[in-house]
Amino acid sequence: MGMRVLLVEDDRSLADIIVAGMHEQHLAVQVAGSVREGRQRAELGEYDVIVLDVMLPDGSGFDLCSWIREHGITTPILMLTARDAVDDRVSGLEAGADDYLIKPFAFRELVARVRALARRQPAIAPSTHQIADLRVDLASRAISRQGVDIHLTAKEFTLLEFFVAHVGVVVDRAAITAHVWDENHDPFTNVLEVLVRRLRRKIDDDFEPHLIHTVRGAGYRFGP
Repeated sequence: MGMRVLLVEDDRSLADIIVAGMHEQHLAVQVAGSVREGRQRAELGEYDVIVLDVMLPDGSGFDLCSWIREHGITTPILMLTARDAVDDRVSGLEAGADDYLIKPFAFRELVARVRALARRQPAIAPSTHQIADLRVDLASRAISRQGVDIHLTAKEFTLLEFFVAHVGVVVDRAAITAHVWDENHDPFTNVLEVLVRRLRRKIDDDFEPHLIHTVRGAGYRFGP
């Protein structure tokens, strides 16, 4: 089996169904039933995607997501949220998740989201780009500004990759959303703003000049 998935889910019957289905799709799955076990597996194992439930017996999936990011683990994270909990989706993205899936979900969609998160976008040639004092190597995914190394999650990197390919151009929300998620993702939700805010915190907030500019009513422009 090629792709490795960490599933953090305390509902054993649901976990068993997901594991059985993923095995049929040739995905290797390890299951953690708590925040504590999720931390141990995330720290010790190498996974292509982490699927993380919000409600866990010994804490919050949001806290686990934040812990994973604080410990420098950049593995893509898909959070499972309740249908009516819009705040949960935003909280998950703020904590460092890359995408979310609403319960109850179709198994085919879960697999599609997992594969999409694990898929690596092809690098844009040439590999190394310099925008002001921001240095981006798309091949090695090494990013630095003023000599400071910057670590991005998979979705943050995909957003930066899109911006690098469109320096100086105003790009609209729909185009960004289609690249970072897919063309079926709703461009009118605020998940894009959350992701842009996360990227700004890492590459802009402590530096001058700022590179990510909001163009009201039009989208975003990237560059000094």
